[in-house]
Amino acid sequence: MNIGGLQKVSLIDYPGMICAVIFLQGCNFKCPYCHNPELVNSRLFQPCLDEDAVLNFLNTRRGKLDAVTITGGEPTIQKTLLPFIKKIRKMEFAVKLDTNGSQPQVVRALLTNKLLDFIAMDIKSPLDKYKAVAGVPIDPEKIMESISIILQTGLPCEFRTTIVKSQLTPNDILKIAALIPGAHHYVLQKFIPVKTLNKKFLQEESYSEDELEKIKKRLEKDNASVIVR
Repeated sequence: MNIGGLQKVSLIDYPGMICAVIFLQGCNFKCPYCHNPELVNSRLFQPCLDEDAVLNFLNTRRGKLDAVTITGGEPTIQKTLLPFIKKIRKMEFAVKLDTNGSQPQVVRALLTNKLLDFIAMDIKSPLDKYKAVAGVPIDPEKIMESISIILQTGLPCEFRTTIVKSQLTPNDILKIAALIPGAHHYVLQKFIPVKTLNKKFLQEESYSEDELEKIKKRLEKDNASVIVR
């Protein structure tokens, strides 16, 4: 596994659980606003952490941690993701996965094998804007397939969108919400221009708290729960 980092404890990355966070290096998207460029740009990669050392650490935290969150980068492009998660599951941790939804076959395999307890999927934009926002050509059918798989499982989940003002209009956000009918949680993530993959985005404007609240109220007419984060 291409493990780029380990956060030994987090109170915010898995709802309601104390977790460790494993950061995997490598991503098939190039979102210019990405706040983890060191996990996307291979020139910034750190030496990989030893997989056995990470697993041994988790083993010492049994009874102290509730869960493990696996994020990136994009975890589903890692060829050994399934066996890696199986090792974590044997320690009786709950597992949360963060994904961009570009690999529905991997999402399906993880869910079919009951390897996840929670899944969070980033929806970057309306389907017709994906190439511009994600920074690479994207097959929109794969995005929709992942959404469908996640919604059909009934597994605890959230969908989320990072909102850069120059990239997404309020109407765009309504279009995204329309892709996830029946979703329990839709999270609007405020763009914070502190660290970005494309340094030009350090100058980009964020939506204000008031603007996000107005968008939230519009979304709540059709969505069960909308969260501004």
